[in-house]
Amino acid sequence: MAGPAPLLGMGQAALEAWAGDQGQPAFRGRQLHDWIYARGARSLDAITVLPKAWREGLVAGGTGIGRSALLHRSDARDGTTKLLLATADGLSLETVGIPSGDRLTVCVSSQVGCPMACRFCATGKGGLQRSLAVHEIVDQVLSIREAMDRRPSHVVFMGMGEPLLNTEAVLEAIACLCTDLGMAQRQITVSTVGVPRTLPTLAERALERLGRAQFTLAVSLHAPDQRLREELIPTAHAYPLEALLDDCRHYVAITGRRVSFEYILLGGLNDHPRQADALARLLRGFQSHVNLIAYNPIAEEDFRRPAPEAVEAFRAQLERRHIAVSVRASRGLDQDAACGQLRRRLMDAPAG
Repeated sequence: MAGPAPLLGMGQAALEAWAGDQGQPAFRGRQLHDWIYARGARSLDAITVLPKAWREGLVAGGTGIGRSALLHRSDARDGTTKLLLATADGLSLETVGIPSGDRLTVCVSSQVGCPMACRFCATGKGGLQRSLAVHEIVDQVLSIREAMDRRPSHVVFMGMGEPLLNTEAVLEAIACLCTDLGMAQRQITVSTVGVPRTLPTLAERALERLGRAQFTLAVSLHAPDQRLREELIPTAHAYPLEALLDDCRHYVAITGRRVSFEYILLGGLNDHPRQADALARLLRGFQSHVNLIAYNPIAEEDFRRPAPEAVEAFRAQLERRHIAVSVRASRGLDQDAACGQLRRRLMDAPAG
């Protein structure tokens, strides 16, 4: 039998109502909200402004804030910090803090593992264990804030898992990040490899739940044709490129927001200028932006990281074809910063 729901993820009004249900005045809910979101309290015991007897009763009854425990911290030379967090049911997930000047971007996971099985991704090698709840998603942002002692400025749903297989929790987490942590939707990106018939639903549910859909949608292409895409992303066989792009156009029509396309460059496989030409043709007339990402090697596959000259040639070719394009800087290469690597390395390590 499941215990009481965690308090993390509840907004101020919900916490005030919850406190009232507990026989407490509404201001106790406001105190909880302040201690959970502004102060980052990890347990009810830490919230000393609450009456001791009430706190003890809540803890005895199984009520908790819903923070995940830190299993491991890894710091790269470039300042990138990766955390391995433990869920209440004993699973583990990754989140990454990426500093850049005044920005601190948190890369959050939406699932434990991933069912999409992308060949170049360490997370997909272990399959899916379950989707994350709202409090487990928001906790990642609080955990990075605590670990790096600074306020996150941006959040990207580009960690473990496929966000569009956990849409409701992702949208609830976005609502919490904006309302309770003071972020703006434009500071948030949701990345997907593509799940059939979900993009129009995402657009409609975002408008219903958030009032407007101003977060960035990033769609992972990684290939300019269906054959190569299926080779890299086996689940893509059920979602032809043209159908995916049609759904992207539908999303743009509903939200009025452009789509960002992600393209991981794999040395000698999909990084030739002729493939940049093919990608430009594919996106012709689209309100979009292409984000190029140099492959971050994993032990299980022999894909190569592209040469810097190949990355620049690919970028320049897209630009010549009037495609808005940028190259994402690689971060944390010395500390297994690619999605899923740290978790697999530690979980697969022999005991002793």
